[in-house]
Amino acid sequence: MSEPANTKNVSNDEIDLLDLLGRMGRTLTRWASALGRGILISIVFLLRHWLPLGISIVVGVGVAFLLKYTTPSSYTSDLILRTNAAPAADMISYINRLHTFCKEKNMNALGEAISINTEKANNITDISAFWIIDKGKDKIPDFVDYNDTHDVYDTVNVRMTDRLDIRVKINTTQELNPVLVGIIKYINSDSLFRQMNTIRLRQNNEMLERMNYDILQLDSLQKFKYFEEAKNMHPKNGGQMIFLQEHNTQLVYDNIYELYERKQVLESERDLYNDITTILSNFSIPSRRINGGTFYVIRVVPVFFIITLLFLIIFSNRKRLKELYKKY
Repeated sequence: MSEPANTKNVSNDEIDLLDLLGRMGRTLTRWASALGRGILISIVFLLRHWLPLGISIVVGVGVAFLLKYTTPSSYTSDLILRTNAAPAADMISYINRLHTFCKEKNMNALGEAISINTEKANNITDISAFWIIDKGKDKIPDFVDYNDTHDVYDTVNVRMTDRLDIRVKINTTQELNPVLVGIIKYINSDSLFRQMNTIRLRQNNEMLERMNYDILQLDSLQKFKYFEEAKNMHPKNGGQMIFLQEHNTQLVYDNIYELYERKQVLESERDLYNDITTILSNFSIPSRRINGGTFYVIRVVPVFFIITLLFLIIFSNRKRLKELYKKY
């Protein structure tokens, strides 16, 4: 009696599964049909109203170029700094105080901070510092995170801790050298950064002195192993034989070379990067404004097009909208 019951249950399960698959197929078919019908209706609607939509695009382009010639020009230029004393996070936070001055239109405070007059400060729209991203952790900069969208938990593509990008937005292609000098002076005026750099250089010199001493010691040890120890191991009695073992001098040479490499790194830090920051890439005079015709076209034209499209949809369905309005 149990076998027919089991057979019946299995049969019912198979029927339910087939029915479920059939319903899913019919649902997907309805969705695909509705989607295709919606696309077809949209295409027909756009073709029927091509004239007002085309006019909206033309008007949008005209307004975009009108804005181009009636609004002040805006240019950008970038400065890449290597931060030697402080981490990039502290340096970015400190420089972005200038961004706050620009955002608040406090040109007097901005001019005082970077040591320029108010007239030149009024030509500056913004000064901001950004992280530089290293893709693959190969210590090679790849791109600047201007939009601040980098995932801080990403362990493969990381923020570089020893360099940063400073972007300046200006209204005229003025000489950027006073701005550069002012930013460097603003950074050097911070007492904490100066103290950190002084401590770094002092520790650097102490390490170099110790390395020079260790190199001399290793060199003296090498000479002692070659000459003094070998001489003292000669036989005292005439009939006595002593088997001499050759010293493993290669190990000492490796240690000396390793110390020399570390010494060269410290000397480079002392001689090339002795300031709080080092300029890796200077400002360049911009030749093309960022708010040109294309800048406004990609922003204004979609707005005009969408507004016209919404107006046409409402106008075409005005009767249904009136009925819904009266009903509710």
